[in-house]
Amino acid sequence: MTGTTRETVQAYHRARFAGDVPAAAALLDDTFVFRSPMMTSDADGHLAGLPGFLQVVTGVDMISELYGDTEATLVYDVHTVLPMGTQRTAEHFRLRDGRIESITLIFDATPWHPVPAAAGSA
Repeated sequence: MTGTTRETVQAYHRARFAGDVPAAAALLDDTFVFRSPMMTSDADGHLAGLPGFLQVVTGVDMISELYGDTEATLVYDVHTVLPMGTQRTAEHFRLRDGRIESITLIFDATPWHPVPAAAGSA
């Protein structure tokens, strides 16, 4: 099952950072939940935010990929055009029946706190 986990998570990661929302959505379970230091959402909410997020991303450098039978953890740097620049990120995936049922994003959100406030005042 580790091969399937690896293939699914890598396909999701590629689709998401390529902005291919339909391809990313196809890999999510019906009960999908996304959690980060800044928000919690279902699949619709998570996918709706991807285009806006990708507008500020200039690149991603993978640091580590760890895969188990029904879980995976990716550690990577996200390069942005925002003042915080590069964000070190860990992302934990849980899968059920070959589809992603949850993603937990782990990063220091402190530099991001002004971003939603600035977007709301624009």
